Amino acid sequence: MYDFLGAPGSLARGTVTVDVTNALRQGIVTLELEPGVMLDKNAICAQLGVSRFPVSEAIARLAEEGLVDIAPQRGSTVSLIRIADVREYMLIRKGIESEALRVLIGKHDASVISALHANMAAQRDAAQRDDEEAFHQIDVEFHDIIFTSMRLNKVKSVIDKTRANLDRARRLIITPRRLNDTIAEHQAIFDGILAKNERQAITAIRAHIDAVMIELFAFATEHPLMFADGAEFTANKDDFPFG
Repeated sequence: MYDFLGAPGSLARGTVTVDVTNALRQGIVTLELEPGVMLDKNAICAQLGVSRFPVSEAIARLAEEGLVDIAPQRGSTVSLIRIADVREYMLIRKGIESEALRVLIGKHDASVISALHANMAAQRDAAQRDDEEAFHQIDVEFHDIIFTSMRLNKVKSVIDKTRANLDRARRLIITPRRLNDTIAEHQAIFDGILAKNERQAITAIRAHIDAVMIELFAFATEHPLMFADGAEFTANKDDFPFG
């Protein structure tokens, strides 16, 4: 069950707790550890060849990030995704990325344009290879390139703190069709940037975020038990500020 964590004794001395935290976070975000699954501390310790302390500390840190639920005397489980949280995070992203595009188009930085060109090519290559994990990372990089143009580290920090739960949610709806749709949506954003057309680019980024949320909402409607608030959110489907 925990083979994805690596081989026993593979962690570096002095950074064991950080490495265990990162490994477990990666497993949760990539859905190797599915929402709701119980975490077996003894099995994790055995897999990594470490004591219980770094594993307990790692789980505590992940609980602070909202990725793990700790129940006294009952153990720890991977937290269920909350649609309400994802909705708020995506609304924040919609606003921030719209402003980032205003900054980028105002500067039209040649190095950023070059990076976006390369990223779009990499997206198409990953989609052709049907490499979902590579595509996901390239997708994240596309948005990071836009954020970087703002040179506002605190803003990026806010986004990074929400990323783990957003990534979990987005992975649930990855399909070959979604990959192709994402490429088309990213190209529309890039076309607006290249045309130095602020309205075109911002309309495209908002449409992209809306499209992702509409698909995620449809998935949650069909699979409410995979979400902490699936039943509640489905019952209030009219309260949906996307699309």
